[in-house]
Amino acid sequence: MFELVAIAIAVIALVVARKASDQAATLRARLDALEAGGWRAQPIPPPLVAPLVPEPVGASESATVAPPIEATAPLHEAPPSVPDDASEQAPAAAPAMPPPLPPASPGFEERVGTRWVVWLGGLTLALGGFFMVRYSIDAGLLGPGVRTLLGGAFALALLAAGEWTRRRETTSSIQVLPMANIPAILTAAGTAVAFATVYAAYALYDFLAPASAFILLGLVALGTLAAALLHGPVLAGLGIVAAFGTPLLVSSEKPDLWALYIYLVVVTAAAFGLARIRLWSWLAVTTIVLALIWILPVVKFDPPTVGPYGFHVIAGFALAALLVVCGFLFGPSADDDRPEPVSSGSLAAYMFGAMLIVLASFHADAAIVVFAVLTAATLLVAWRAPAATGAVAIAAAFVGIVFLEWAVRANPDMLVLPGGPLPGIGPSATDSSISLHLVTAAFFAAGFGGAGFFAQGRSSNAMVPVIWSAAGVFTPLALLIALYARIAHLDRSIPFAILAVLLAASFAAATEVLTRRDLRPGLTASTALSATGTLAALALALTFALDKGWLTIALALTSAGAAWVSTQRPIPFLRVLSSILAGIVVLRIGYEPRIAGAAAGTTPIFNWLLWGYGVPALSFWAGSLFLRRRGDDASLRSVEAAAILFTVLLVFLEIRHAVNGGDIYRANAGLTETALQVCAALAMAIGLERLLVRSGSIVHNISAILLTLFAGAAALFGLLFLDNPVVWHIVIRGEFINELLLGYAIPAVLALLLSYAVAGRRPPAYGNTIAAGALVLALAYVTFEIRRLYHGPVLNSGATFDVEQYTYSIAWLAFGVLLLTIGIFVNSQRARLASAAVIALTIGKVFLIDLSTLTGVYRALSFMGLGLVLVAIGWFYQKVLFRRAASSAAPAAPATT
Repeated sequence: MFELVAIAIAVIALVVARKASDQAATLRARLDALEAGGWRAQPIPPPLVAPLVPEPVGASESATVAPPIEATAPLHEAPPSVPDDASEQAPAAAPAMPPPLPPASPGFEERVGTRWVVWLGGLTLALGGFFMVRYSIDAGLLGPGVRTLLGGAFALALLAAGEWTRRRETTSSIQVLPMANIPAILTAAGTAVAFATVYAAYALYDFLAPASAFILLGLVALGTLAAALLHGPVLAGLGIVAAFGTPLLVSSEKPDLWALYIYLVVVTAAAFGLARIRLWSWLAVTTIVLALIWILPVVKFDPPTVGPYGFHVIAGFALAALLVVCGFLFGPSADDDRPEPVSSGSLAAYMFGAMLIVLASFHADAAIVVFAVLTAATLLVAWRAPAATGAVAIAAAFVGIVFLEWAVRANPDMLVLPGGPLPGIGPSATDSSISLHLVTAAFFAAGFGGAGFFAQGRSSNAMVPVIWSAAGVFTPLALLIALYARIAHLDRSIPFAILAVLLAASFAAATEVLTRRDLRPGLTASTALSATGTLAALALALTFALDKGWLTIALALTSAGAAWVSTQRPIPFLRVLSSILAGIVVLRIGYEPRIAGAAAGTTPIFNWLLWGYGVPALSFWAGSLFLRRRGDDASLRSVEAAAILFTVLLVFLEIRHAVNGGDIYRANAGLTETALQVCAALAMAIGLERLLVRSGSIVHNISAILLTLFAGAAALFGLLFLDNPVVWHIVIRGEFINELLLGYAIPAVLALLLSYAVAGRRPPAYGNTIAAGALVLALAYVTFEIRRLYHGPVLNSGATFDVEQYTYSIAWLAFGVLLLTIGIFVNSQRARLASAAVIALTIGKVFLIDLSTLTGVYRALSFMGLGLVLVAIGWFYQKVLFRRAASSAAPAAPATT
């Protein structure tokens, strides 16, 4: 059924194509008649589209119409009788020209007749060839040999038809809508049938040996690419996919990798050549991607054979440099000095392949040599062709990946021998792998570092010198870290510290030289990168020379140093660098909060936490002061946030370390630890509120709020619930100087001070809430101390007798009276309101609890005492508070008789 539909579609396609051919012949005949002279007597219509190039001022009006053919050019010359002022009339007539008409969109019939039918016809022809082979197999009409010959003959017929139709086409001067390319479609169908015929002869009938089938399929693919020069991109796409897919169709018991990769190099050369001739960047990118896919089999072998894969990446890199990179040898011309994605990506792709070979071969010597050769070639090509500068940055990243992967690989044969003139650094004399890596690392460091320095001022595009400088700074630092990790095993190493100091001196010299040069594009950023390298190398020197967690300290000091240098050398990137280093240090503590691990020690306060957090905190505070001199920006806020974070963590971790005997990973906290953390949070919040008055920093503002919220949450859920000694079995040592004083009295005083610190600068509700918290903590302290007096160290044990209940009432009343007295004498409405709240709470206790639980004299004394206090309070309000208000208002009142 499907075969009949395909035949019907093919017949319809032929009929429509024949009709379109007749119409084209009629139009061509009319054009020939017009060219013979029949149209010359008619006036020349004005052009519908304005010319792309403006005409000279002295040109005549008739000269604005371009001649359609060369023979009609004399008709557009100005006659001798044209007056001299014609040139003045032409510009005046120009504005009267009608606007260009938009091109008419093709209708449905035109689309079907000129495009869809042709594409469908080509597909039908290809399917017809396939179905012919299938039909002959199903019906048994022809033998395998005849079938193959018929398939080949049909492919040749399609190819001949495509070439014949291409030669019959002529270029028309009339602008028409784009139509489907009939010769290209016929040729594509022919190549597809030829490809299927060769594959059938090999896979189905065993007529061809694997080598012969491979060669024939490759020739068909290469021929398709060659035909694409004449027939367009569709055929090129088909050819490139077929060429790279051919090795997948041919299998062999003993695959020859050299033959495979020589074939792939030939295909790559043909594709790059076609892309260069026709300027098809998509074809170059597709070729690179398909070629890179053929690198992936390297991971299947353990260890792989480096030779064929190395030949593949080297040859592909050379072809890309010759034919793809803009502005280099035979590549396309470069418009300017900016990096170009295809040029940079083509080199980077083959560098990626070389890196895969190194990693898959476990850093075989041959793989390292191939990688080093391509890296050097990348630097040379990018030095001559700025379009490939982007590959320099990617090559630097690949160098870092290769050496860092080698550094973390745990191979016993790469360990250094102990002893020698440089203990802990010298490689074994018999270890060729370490020797080769050392030589290669020195070569890379010198190449990238020197090129990064000497590339400054060579380009008019700022991006080019910045990329060179970034690669020149990153590569030596990454190599130094990798070698230190691999050879010194992250232990203390004075020789590596000396190397880091020498590297810092080199970067510092480069920075000083660049600052003295005349301003060029990218020079400012490159200078900042060199200064960054100086600070980073100094930080590494401290890390290599010192033990334990000095890397964290070194990076923090480097951040402060970058901030200070930014005040001496106003380079914007230095501010960003300071914030980046601060972020790295923050991420570092997430990995190991103890900084020095188990070596932090158990000594309270004076342990490694003091150094690991205290020095970075001081560094970040100093860096924030330096950065604030030149304005408030994101970099300053990042460093300020890091300073506050390290200060808070220092205090909290020191508290946790001291309370838990050096174990900061203890699962739960006690009353003492929670109380100390609440006190510390409130004290730091007060300090930030005072600092906020001077700085106005949003970081200080938010941090103060966060610390206040933390203190409130810790007090509510910790002090009053989880660590409440009345609820849980908690031993309170000492009668008056005990944990209750630390957990409730001191936090109450600090909360009260914080409420006054925010008064007038934050909403009243914020300060009143903090004051209410202080009141709750103070009242809890009074209550818990009374219970400690009656129940001993364990507050939640024993019964509550009348004398204890009466003591609570007397103490609460006394506390309320004290607050009232303070509020009256200092004229604080907040204290008077707090007094009212405490006395109201006392009234409620007397009527709800004392009335039902107290008996005898204690009940009477409770009510009598409460009554006396209430009367006294009323007298104070009438005779003291109101009298003061009246006396203060008396001078303003009018005199009366």
